[in-house]
Amino acid sequence: MPDATRDSERILREAKQSLAVQRDGGTHRPAPRGSIGKGSAELKMKSLLTKIRNIAIAIFTIWLGAGIAGAFVNGIGFWGVMAVIVASAVAIAVFSSFPKVRTPKRAELKQGNPQQMVARTELWLEAQRPALPPPAQALVDQLGVQLDALGLQLKGLGDNEPAMAEVRELVGEYIPETIDNYRKIPAHLRSEEYAGKTADQRLTESLTKLSGEVDRVTRRLAEGALDDLAIKSRYLEYRYGGAEALEDAMPDTGVPLPDFSAIPANKAKEQER
Repeated sequence: MPDATRDSERILREAKQSLAVQRDGGTHRPAPRGSIGKGSAELKMKSLLTKIRNIAIAIFTIWLGAGIAGAFVNGIGFWGVMAVIVASAVAIAVFSSFPKVRTPKRAELKQGNPQQMVARTELWLEAQRPALPPPAQALVDQLGVQLDALGLQLKGLGDNEPAMAEVRELVGEYIPETIDNYRKIPAHLRSEEYAGKTADQRLTESLTKLSGEVDRVTRRLAEGALDDLAIKSRYLEYRYGGAEALEDAMPDTGVPLPDFSAIPANKAKEQER
């Protein structure tokens, strides 16, 4: 007989394991080299596709114009062909550089929907990463994965939700402010001790705490979904599991349940009443 309680516990356990996998990087393909997260990688890919589209349109326009001109003047000749080739090369050179992926400003990080906020913050962190010490760089890479997971949990939440205000403050203010404060310190002073610790050490400690806070918020948001899943699973087991699921769900008192199958239908109804 199926055990509804055990099935529900198993589903809840598997959901928690899935959350842990997602927190550690997930089973999805990693972000392209040079990107710390999927959000920033998608922005870069969007820019690349725009460049390819612009190059294709420019080359098509140049060659179409050359074809129309050749039809009117009975061919464009050798130098005309060379001019078309040069124009195509110039178009490729120009449009392969524009539009560039612009590093967002700090004031823009907490704006927009959760996906935009996460993508902008990842781009901003990537731009700051080269100026950070190696331990902090590793934490920035970790934050990229965590921000991707956090962005997924924020889908569907309105701006009036308390969690959204907390996340905007954490992602749009505390993280960039910590790195900005570090970068204001001259490079040759960052490794000198001040009040018992160096600036490099303080930055690493601060980013570690912020990484833990991002993970905590993500877990808290995911727990609501895990609870909903467990409750729904139990309801479905009781609703559609039939008498066997009901029997398994009842505590074992040592008294066997009555056999309703041996009672005529009209008497069974009377007993049920």
